[in-house]
Amino acid sequence: MAEPAAAHSVATSDQPTVTEATRAVATLNAQVDSVRAELARVTRDLAEAQRDFSEKRAAQLVEANEQLVLSALQAEAVAETAIGNLGEVTRASQRDGLTDTPNRALMLDRLEGAIALAHRRGTHIAVLFLDLDDFKQINDMHGHATGDAVLQLVARRLESVVRNSDTVSRHGGDEFLVLLAEIAHASDAAAIAEKMLAAVAAPCDVGTLALQLSASVGITIYPDDGEDAASLISRADAAMYRSKYRHPGTYTFHSEIASERGHEPSVPGARQQPGASSRSQPADDASRANEVRSNDLQEANEHLVIAAVASQEQEVFTGQAHRRQVDFLAMVAHELRNPLAPLKTASSLLSRAGSDAALLARIQGIIQRQVAHMSRLVDDLLDGSRVTAGKFRVEMDTVEMNSILRLCVETCRPATQDKQQHLDLRLPAGDLVLQGDHVRLLQIFTNLLENASKYTQRGGSIALAVRVLEQRVTVVVSDNGVGITAAALPHIFDLFVQDKSALTAENRGLGIGLAVVRDLVAAHGGSVLAKSPGRGLGSEFVVTLPRPGAARAEGG
Repeated sequence: MAEPAAAHSVATSDQPTVTEATRAVATLNAQVDSVRAELARVTRDLAEAQRDFSEKRAAQLVEANEQLVLSALQAEAVAETAIGNLGEVTRASQRDGLTDTPNRALMLDRLEGAIALAHRRGTHIAVLFLDLDDFKQINDMHGHATGDAVLQLVARRLESVVRNSDTVSRHGGDEFLVLLAEIAHASDAAAIAEKMLAAVAAPCDVGTLALQLSASVGITIYPDDGEDAASLISRADAAMYRSKYRHPGTYTFHSEIASERGHEPSVPGARQQPGASSRSQPADDASRANEVRSNDLQEANEHLVIAAVASQEQEVFTGQAHRRQVDFLAMVAHELRNPLAPLKTASSLLSRAGSDAALLARIQGIIQRQVAHMSRLVDDLLDGSRVTAGKFRVEMDTVEMNSILRLCVETCRPATQDKQQHLDLRLPAGDLVLQGDHVRLLQIFTNLLENASKYTQRGGSIALAVRVLEQRVTVVVSDNGVGITAAALPHIFDLFVQDKSALTAENRGLGIGLAVVRDLVAAHGGSVLAKSPGRGLGSEFVVTLPRPGAARAEGG
């Protein structure tokens, strides 16, 4: 009976342990439930965060793509404008400014090309030299404006009677050169000459004037009358004079001159004009004709010398302008290509950004920087077009110059600090009140300060100082940078002009800023002057603006 009692004793002694284990299990279960609840809450938070991140990322991607598309469209528009400008410049360099016909250079090029083609094919071409009769009287009696209108009318009439393959060119003054690119017989050239003379002789109204015109024509045939452009033109000119002084209003082949000298005509089918044949003329008629021709030639030569000098000057000017335009457009294309490369890279990275927030932020930064750069380029191009067209708008108001100049300095300070440059600002005490456009004045001096920083080496010095006189204010922006060469100094404010000796990879631009400064200062009634001792010796830009009441003081 002792053993059951012992067993009961053991069971009684184990009961507290079981109770504690039960309580521990219950505690563990409660902790597990709590962990499960926390995990569920974390899972919900994660799902919500992922959803928010996805929505935010999608919005960022949409915004980035929108900026990229806008940048591409803007770049395409600027590129199309640049291509259009290049086409206009090229066309302008090859056309006569008054009649819009091919100029001498283009005509000579086409004539030489036609000669080369005719030589290969064994065919003929014709050159017709046309001169208006008594055109000087129109200029003397009715003025050069009427004369210019007559020349334009004649050019259109001549173009209306030739083939599309032929060329009508104003050779100079009231002279026109016509190239018939291919003819079978000399009679073909004669037929065109008759149409030209009839077109010129048709009644014409210029303004309120009713004029009756006539012209004389000389004709040469390749290869019979010459095998090069100069010979064909000069001999057609001689044949034209033969018509003018024997029978104005007719045409003459150069071969007829040779016939009169005892040679057979060299052009099959050439028609001799009545009075322009080999028949003899009375001596007195010949003498009078020679005297008239001599006087006219002397006067014509004087006009030709003057026209030649003016033409050479204009040709030099046009050539320089054309080269500047071509260089500028090439530079614009290069500058536009620079931001397009990182934009293209950013576009390719967008598809791989995924959930990488850091990469996405970097892509956005690239796009924003390049869009800002392209916006500055477009603004510069717009300012360049305003300079060319003279369309700057200036809204005059009372402004305080010291505050404007301080704002300019603060605007440029990041650039100067990045290059560790010292910027010294010297302003007069008190308020400096002027009449001007706040935005445009800010643009003027920000431009000059940025220009000074761009062309000044790291660690260099820049200064902006103001001097107040009785009737004007002078603002001087100076630096100890690369300077301006003597050759570039006279043209430093011209559009698209840069001192090539000062250009580096870091400071290249479009050559627009200083031209904008010049025009904006002029719009304020002021002036701007550039000074420099030479290359490497720094530069100084002096802007002079009138003070309120200065004009009245000068006038009174």
